[in-house]
Amino acid sequence: MPGKSEIIAQVADRTNMRKTEVSRVLDEALDAIRESLDRGESVTLRGFGSFRVTQRAARKGRNPRTGEPIEIPAGQRVVFRQSR
Repeated sequence: MPGKSEIIAQVADRTNMRKTEVSRVLDEALDAIRESLDRGESVTLRGFGSFRVTQRAARKGRNPRTGEPIEIPAGQRVVFRQSR
């Protein structure tokens, strides 16, 4: 699975842009997506997929080392759904 640096290199090769330019554009795009999600907005990239924030209820779990029951607090998570 390629990491960020491999993706930057591939895009730079395909677009004849410098890697530093591609890196800056990718970072700004990811920041824009992150900021939208922080505001509770969904982000849809047609032909790629969509990101949205969902609420997770509080639940009980177990400490994997000790087996003790623990309370896991409610929280938020980001969900990605691939386009079809």
